Amino acid sequence: MSLRAEAPPMTRIPRFTRAERWVHRTTALLMGVCVLTAAFLYVPELAELVGRRELVVRVHEIAGVLLPLPVLGGLASRAFRADLGHLNRFGPHDRRWLRAALRRDRRPESRPAAKFNAGQKVYAAWIAGATLVMLGTGLMMWFTHLTPIMWRTSATFVHDWLALTIGVVLAGHIGMALADPEARHGMRTGSVSREWAEREHSLWRP
Repeated sequence: MSLRAEAPPMTRIPRFTRAERWVHRTTALLMGVCVLTAAFLYVPELAELVGRRELVVRVHEIAGVLLPLPVLGGLASRAFRADLGHLNRFGPHDRRWLRAALRRDRRPESRPAAKFNAGQKVYAAWIAGATLVMLGTGLMMWFTHLTPIMWRTSATFVHDWLALTIGVVLAGHIGMALADPEARHGMRTGSVSREWAEREHSLWRP
């Protein structure tokens, strides 16, 4: 018989429903296809590897048009709609979180957060707006006969530079996720440890 006391099991609490995880995964997949195909279309070293450029263009266009659909489908979920409400509300604690982030203060007590922290709220708002702009400018570039040439030229300029910005922001988003295994576990399985929730999202009451 071992004299070593067994560690108590880690308490887990629900964070995301299956519908919420489905929205995230499907959106991530479509966004990944858009970014990957864009890289093969615009980076010369990668473009040389593509034998059927027209096919890559079509895949890029279709993925871009489908990109808003997971979010629209997710509106059927009450939990997803509730999360959109959380993401859309900023409070005094969010301003405190942002100030601590700018100071690079990583102490949990300096970064109070409810279910979503201020960084996640800013990212969600920015990526949603960027997606709509990319969809609008992409449609102008796709259906060239519907708009004047000046509009198409401006749309191409905005689309290309915003695509580069999205790539950089997505890289930062992925980097933050890789640095937080428990957050990834929550998105993958739907539950997180209570200890993590109390440390990283002290104002969240599940």
